[in-house]
Parts: sequence; structure tokens; C-alpha cells
Amino acid sequence: MKSCWVVSACVPLLALLAGCAHYPVNAPKTANSSAGYYLRNHSRENNSDEIIFLMAFSGGGTRAASFSYGLLEALRDTTYPVDGQARRLLDEVDVISSVSGGSFTSAAYALYGDRIFEVFEPAFLHRNVQGILVWKALNPLNWPALASSTYSVSDLAAEYYDGILFKGARFNDLLTNNTPLVIINTTDLSTGNRLSFNQEVFDIMSSDVGSYPIARAVAASSAVPGVLSPITICNYAGRYPVDLPKWLQRTYNNAEEDAVRVQDRRMSLYTTSTNSPYIHLVDGSASDNLGLRSYLDISDILQANPELLSQVGEKGVVKKVVLISVNSFVHPETNWDKEPGPPGNRTVAKAAGYRTMERYSEDTLVDTRRLIRSLKPRLEGQEKILLYQIELDFMKVKDPNMMKQLLSLPTSFVLHKDVVRELEQTARTLLYDSPDFQRLVEDLGATYPEQAPLDRKRPWWKPNPRKQG
Repeated sequence: MKSCWVVSACVPLLALLAGCAHYPVNAPKTANSSAGYYLRNHSRENNSDEIIFLMAFSGGGTRAASFSYGLLEALRDTTYPVDGQARRLLDEVDVISSVSGGSFTSAAYALYGDRIFEVFEPAFLHRNVQGILVWKALNPLNWPALASSTYSVSDLAAEYYDGILFKGARFNDLLTNNTPLVIINTTDLSTGNRLSFNQEVFDIMSSDVGSYPIARAVAASSAVPGVLSPITICNYAGRYPVDLPKWLQRTYNNAEEDAVRVQDRRMSLYTTSTNSPYIHLVDGSASDNLGLRSYLDISDILQANPELLSQVGEKGVVKKVVLISVNSFVHPETNWDKEPGPPGNRTVAKAAGYRTMERYSEDTLVDTRRLIRSLKPRLEGQEKILLYQIELDFMKVKDPNMMKQLLSLPTSFVLHKDVVRELEQTARTLLYDSPDFQRLVEDLGATYPEQAPLDRKRPWWKPNPRKQG
């Protein structure tokens, strides 16, 4: 009888809690201001103006986070002489554009700097994040909040990421960390547009990205449709007198400006809040799994608006441009083409999205290579700017057995420590083996340590079946 009374007393309280649960709302930007999370406000000490160093981290869960983390370790250990002192290549990185799993690494580095090499593995890479999120979703104590229409599993995930890694940090906190500018990419579920967490984009929506929690941006970037729910932000466009970015105020008519015209049309959808007062964001991989589209779009905008180049850097100062892309995409083998019967509907639906992403990623890489090829004759000839394009990709692994195992790794938020370690070392190996990296090392007079072989008491893809913490 007593238990029934307790239950009946709790029901109204649970209903009240469900009604009160609400995701944190992004703040409006109420007036024009040059302050905030803009590229022009970002600077690094011990960083050369002669080198523009860009990186792109792809999606792929903990697999992608580990692979991109291995690159950071390799750049940390690569040094070159400047005024008689050794400078790390890691200190030259200016911008990181990231998606999904890669956003955990980029955001953690932007927040912690060198402390990432102490914090990231125990806090994230070696943690069963996926299992804990499932447990939280199944925990009855969280059901009242999850029953609310304005609170979801992704909001729960964002709180968890904040607790284990981001510790309440906001984007403006990154401006004084002496770390690269990070572009965290997501996808607008309604339009399919790629949206990035930086102030240039948030100005279109009259919103302040600087006060927005980093954990929520990362949660949006990794909110896989069908597995995790969208992260919602508010659009305040038209309510406050905030100027649009200059490139979005122009009309583009020339055939050479087609790419910018498409961007203009897409982003103009957000210039009034009556069109889309709420924007529901999902995994950035849905619109760009490589994180490279940010750079391609910026390149198109700058070519159509050359006056904006003054915001990038003083002409004649830049001597080298480095672009490193970390592609953690996998290609699991299937036997469908060996069976007379077609796969089931669920498998087909999953494969359709997967193959579409794969083909779009290939197109993005082709576009990037085409851009580099078109820029090289002009920059390296007339302006004496050397370009280095470095691609880290599992398909470049020389050992066929290891390549096969890497390409079969799951897209999840849990991997064994042995697998994490192998991914980190693979990134280092692929970087050091890259012809363009070797050319960069030679041009800078840089050095890096020889790799110590991993202690493989057993094949790394068959780790000791002990319980992972």
C-alpha cells in the first residue's frame, strides 16, 4: 500500500520534470560587433606568418578521433629550426575543420592545447562512451526529461561530453588558448546545408556563437541520424540589426561565380527567422564527411570576392600553404554481389546512405585535388607560394592485412585501447611516408623521431578480451 502511495505521489513530479526539461538555447547577437569567434580575431604565439597550415578531420566515431589524435602527436614530435630554436609543426597549425568523431579531437585540442596529450586518451579515447550513453538513455531517472519534446538523447549526450571533456567551455574561451581556430561542422536536417560553428555563419542568424557550449556543438556534429536526435538552435535573423557577411550581400551573375551563387542561395534561407525560426542540426558527415568543404567554400568566396583576402593575411608574407586531410572512412566488405537474393530493406536503406556518403567524399577529394592543381601554377610560379597537400587515408596503408582490418573497424564510440594505439601509430606512419610531407620536411629542414615498433604480443585486431574501462 505504501509503495502505491509513493508511486502516485511521484507521477505528478515526474510529469512536471518532463515539462521543464529543455535544451540550452543559443544566445542572440543584438548588435554589430567585431569581437567574437572570428578568424580575424584568432592568433597564435610561436606561429609563423609565412605558413598557412590547415587541417581537416573526418567523421568516424572513436576511430576518427584516434586517427586524428595520432596526427597531432606526430606534428608535436616534428620540429624545425627558427632563429636558432626548435619549433614544432603542431604550433604552425592555424585552422582545423572537423566533422563528427574528428570534432572531439579538434575541439579538445583547441580547448586544452598541449594538455590534450594528458587528458584526451583517458577522458575519451579509452572510455566506453557508447555504452555509457546507452545506459543513460535506459536509466529510468532520465526518462522524465527524455519524455519532453524539447530535450532528447543528444542533449543528454552533450551533457555527458561536457562532464568528461569540455567542462563548461564556450567558443569564446578558445580565443585566448593559443590554439588553432576550430570549425565544427554540422548539417541542417531541414535543408541539407552544411552549417559551421563560427561567428561568420552565426551572424547570418543574428546569434552569438561565442557563448555557445562547445560540447553541444560537438554533439550536433556527431548526431548520427537515426541513432542520435538533432541538436536544435534558434534563428534570430531579422530581429536584431546585425549585418550579413559581406560576401552574402552581393549578387553573383558571372558563370565563374556559380559555386558562390549556390552558397549564397543556401545561406540566404537563414536571413529571416520567419523562414526557419528553429534549425535542427545532425551529423556533419551528412553534408561533408571529410571536413574539407569548409576550405573549398572559403576558396570559392575569396576568388569571387578578392577584397576579402586582406582579412586572411598580408599579401607577399605567406610562403607556404599546407593542407592535411585525415580520412577515417572505412569500406567494409559485403557479399551481396555473391548471393542470388537481394539484401533486406533495412540493410539496403543503411547501405544507400553509406554509399552516398562514400561517393560524395570521393567527389570532395577530387574537387580538393583539382583546386590544388589549379592553384599551384599561379601561386608557385608568380607568387612563390609552395603548396603541400597531404592525405592520410587507410587505403594508403602498405600492409594489406592491416589495411583490411582498419577498413573493417566499426563506426562507434568505443574501441579497445590496442586498436586506439594502432590507429594513432598508423596516422604517424602515413604522415611520415607522405611525399608532400617529406618535401615539407626537406624545405623546412625539419626532423622527426624514428618510430618505435609497437609491442604486438597478439594481433592488434584481436585484443585481449579483458573488460575495458
